[in-house]
Amino acid sequence: MAISTDAPSTKRDVAIAVEELLTSDILRPARYLGNELGAVHKPWQDSTIRWVLTYPEVYEVGASNLGHIILYSILNAQPRQLCDRAYLPASDFAAKLRSTTTPLFAVESRRPLTDFDILGFSLSYELGATNILEMLDLARIPLTWQARSGTAYPLIFAGGQTATSNPEPYADFFDFIALGDGEELLPEIGLVLEEGKTAGLSREEILLDLAQVPGVYVPQFYDMATDGSVHPNHRDVPPRILRRVADPIPAYSIGLVPYVETVHDRLTIEIRRGCTRGCRFCQPGMLTRPARDVEPDKVIDAIEHGMQATGYNEFSLLSLSCSDYLALPAVGVEIKNRLKDDNISLSLPSQRVDRFDENIAHIIGGTRPIGVTFAPEAGTQRMRDIINKGLTNEELLRGIKTAHEQGWDKVKLYFMIGLPGETDEDVLGIADTLRWLRRECSKQGRRRLDFNVTISNFTPKPHTPFQWHSVSTAEFKRKQTLLKEAFRSVRGVKINFTDVRISAMEDFVGRGDRRLAPVIRRAWELGAGMDAWWESLDRAYGAWTQAIEESGVGWKYRQVESGEWNVFEQAEGAATLDAPLPWDHLDTGIDKQWLKDDLQKALEAATVPDCSFEGCSHCGVCSTDFGHNVIVPPLPIPQFEGHFKPNPDRVQRLRVQLGKKGDMALLSHLDLMRVFDRAVRRASIPIAFTQGFHPSPRIVVANALPLGVTSSGEIVDFELTRSLDLEDFRQKLVAQLPANLPIYEVEEVSLKTPAATQLLEKAEYELTIDVADQPLSANWQPWIDAVLSQSEIWLEQKTKSGKVHPINGRDRLFALSLREILPHSSKATLRYIGSCRNDGTMLRPEQVISMLEQVAHCELRLLSIHRSQLLLATPS
Repeated sequence: MAISTDAPSTKRDVAIAVEELLTSDILRPARYLGNELGAVHKPWQDSTIRWVLTYPEVYEVGASNLGHIILYSILNAQPRQLCDRAYLPASDFAAKLRSTTTPLFAVESRRPLTDFDILGFSLSYELGATNILEMLDLARIPLTWQARSGTAYPLIFAGGQTATSNPEPYADFFDFIALGDGEELLPEIGLVLEEGKTAGLSREEILLDLAQVPGVYVPQFYDMATDGSVHPNHRDVPPRILRRVADPIPAYSIGLVPYVETVHDRLTIEIRRGCTRGCRFCQPGMLTRPARDVEPDKVIDAIEHGMQATGYNEFSLLSLSCSDYLALPAVGVEIKNRLKDDNISLSLPSQRVDRFDENIAHIIGGTRPIGVTFAPEAGTQRMRDIINKGLTNEELLRGIKTAHEQGWDKVKLYFMIGLPGETDEDVLGIADTLRWLRRECSKQGRRRLDFNVTISNFTPKPHTPFQWHSVSTAEFKRKQTLLKEAFRSVRGVKINFTDVRISAMEDFVGRGDRRLAPVIRRAWELGAGMDAWWESLDRAYGAWTQAIEESGVGWKYRQVESGEWNVFEQAEGAATLDAPLPWDHLDTGIDKQWLKDDLQKALEAATVPDCSFEGCSHCGVCSTDFGHNVIVPPLPIPQFEGHFKPNPDRVQRLRVQLGKKGDMALLSHLDLMRVFDRAVRRASIPIAFTQGFHPSPRIVVANALPLGVTSSGEIVDFELTRSLDLEDFRQKLVAQLPANLPIYEVEEVSLKTPAATQLLEKAEYELTIDVADQPLSANWQPWIDAVLSQSEIWLEQKTKSGKVHPINGRDRLFALSLREILPHSSKATLRYIGSCRNDGTMLRPEQVISMLEQVAHCELRLLSIHRSQLLLATPS
């Protein structure tokens, strides 16, 4: 994977022709279009500084990331600044970019990434840097700051939890690192860039100015000592770099609404940032202090407005521990009451089992089943005290019983193995805990409660009391075997183990220093990427281990395999705790001595209270630089008015004829159905719902249009609970649909007549065709006549089950004619009418081509397909 080290060419004013790249071999092409609801297309020429937020995961992950959405919204709100987006292409599209020598582009402007001033990567996972290198290579940008020095390439920076925790393994790849929260920091960076660009400053001069901004770490102005510690090499930069802290702003969470289904396909509103529980293994809890609750009115307003603006049918309240937002029951019930007529579900991604009660149970879910998840983390009280989990067996049982009593028959639990001080008795305590919970919850003849359990391998993280601990992958494997045997006798429990190889690599890289940059680069060259995905784990692990050995640090990795030392056993632990760490120059607010003291408390199995609700633990965060805890007290809980009850009344059926043009042709049928659902919600159209356990809107498409096919004759039935004027309905729907889904006609049809799906008989298509062998002349009209003159032309048709059976194509062909022959070519446009019934009796365009090939005795190429109309039978 060689990259160019030349300076970027003159910036072009022509966008990349993306649609030409999105051929039929590219999966889910709509993710590369940049045409989502909420996408901001600011004029290029009106902006001085042009950003790209580059998320190093596939679109479905990146486009639904809350931080990505918030920063995108904030940057586009800045005057004279533009923010576009880019995502890691899937392997098929990455190959297409390379084979066509097309550089990676931003999805909205469709300009190469080299046209922009600054690219910001989210680095939230220790092994994610290889994806960043892949994106830089696809963009034809040199991988290191050294290779970019003195050039006109965009500035490359990273932010996110891993970048804030320990950026040193990745320092060579970035011009600077943004530490902490970005809501206030990124606009400040933009102002410095604007001033520097206007003044004509060099790349290095702009970076030196950025180094003066609190929260900006410029690695080239710091050197690593032989012991791994980092010190300034320039007199004008601070010896320690401050982590930035900002308050959550829910309004900025209402932004992008992707057309394709994403990982978090819902509206997400942050209710609390920061956690002060003090779990000793938890890096996010240490790196996000102090705790800052959002005012309840702002949460409620953001959700109410956001659900209307986006059309989502689900929302999520986000926090490291939602249950510690004491106003949660009141806020949740208030929101559910306000939206009770809209078939809305609420999910809570993180909850404390000790705070789970009937009030929280009432607000979760709706008409769609929402799972409930808790994280006891350890199987014995002793281990939960060592890690400062703050959870007793009684609280665990009470929370699980509440979930069972409130209707859940399956609960998901998270545990860890490999924690400091853990014994085999503690490991086996996980199985004992599950056995005990099932027994206690199955008393008195209640229905069975099952568990889905994930057991992960503890990896020590920087800036936590356990950052000095060393784990052993050999011990992980032994303990996993121990648990697998113990769970053989526990029924109703599904166990999932985290792969030890992932944990080993996370630990090795996450606490490394700058000497790991060659390892990361070599791992990428050997094919490591998408490391969190199971389908590429074997390849990624092989690449990482080979890179480690080639870089001469295999001895260090073998310490991870065998366990370097144990904070519970090492006699000379005090001296080790005083050794410098690669991240000591980062000021997160947590005092290093406090971490040492808290580790000592762990050795004694002593717990520390949550300082949001009890006394200060003197961690060092609360100050002028970082602020103080902001806690919203519990509020009175409104009377719960019940979950959504679907209105099945069908008062009016409206039949809509519409088109699917341009980029919308690259939207799948299921994605199109989501577009209709959300458009109806935004337009407040009184749609009827089906009955049953999972009510769904009565929106019925007459026939699914294949991906990539355009149309001017699609038919969709909408059934409403009250009558609307046809023009009023049309205007409401047009206002919420993309321009390339034009509505041509709306008519009212009787509810007593069959639906369009039942009446559909035929479809009319226009096909653009070419002769594969160019020197051969095309005799289109004689070929058409030959097809029409035959009574039988046999074809093979494959059923959904994969069986192949013969069909007579002529029985399904009702008309075939030549529309035009394109000038100076062998291409022609043909029109045909064929069977199109939803029982599987249809004549597909590819089958028409096969019929023509049989009479022409040559290979034809199908260049484009357009469905002109769907023909319905007249109801009897």
